[in-house]
Amino acid sequence: MSPAYFLTGTDTEIGKTFVTCALLHRARRDGLAAVGLKPIAAGTDAAGLNEDVENIRAASSVALPAALINPYCFAPPIAPHIAAAEAGVSIDFATIKAACTTARQQADWVVVEGVGGFCVPLGDRQGSDDLTVDLGLPVIMVVGMRLGCISHALLTAEAIATRGLHLAGWVANRIDPAMSRFEENLAALRARLAAPLLGVVPHAPAGGAAGAADYLRLPG
Repeated sequence: MSPAYFLTGTDTEIGKTFVTCALLHRARRDGLAAVGLKPIAAGTDAAGLNEDVENIRAASSVALPAALINPYCFAPPIAPHIAAAEAGVSIDFATIKAACTTARQQADWVVVEGVGGFCVPLGDRQGSDDLTVDLGLPVIMVVGMRLGCISHALLTAEAIATRGLHLAGWVANRIDPAMSRFEENLAALRARLAAPLLGVVPHAPAGGAAGAADYLRLPG
């Protein structure tokens, strides 16, 4: 099957979907038929659509049914385990795994974006980390570059390694343009993370996610 990666972040609201879309654009420019999945999403508009899911769909070069791209979508923009409980839904990893397998059969390159941070609960006894283990995919970590990001990144990398997963690379996403000592923080991360840096995405790059692809490379 085609290569696939699980994309996680050091926190919520640090640009995971933006980087997911940028990586899809990068893959397309590299000549790959690429598709992104967002298995779990929370927060919909009046039409019942989730913005992250729609952005990923638009950035993909392989069209897949909505049920494969996003098997679980909840209306309120709240923690997924709470949204699932309120909806009376149990998030089934087998459904997500089947969607990933189908995507890998139809595309050259697949990225599966997680929800929230790496250890976000998805139910009473399971979390996003458990889903990643079940999928068995190498991980791409997005670091939201702001004060406190070093500890968040190192703890996330440690959690990934503890679960026997491979950190294939990380992306520094400059979400705070006014971050003090940006270069020094970036250097500290590069010195402490064993995985390769796949790129540094500037704040609000020209061209949006397509423009951000200029600053990224795919994991080898």
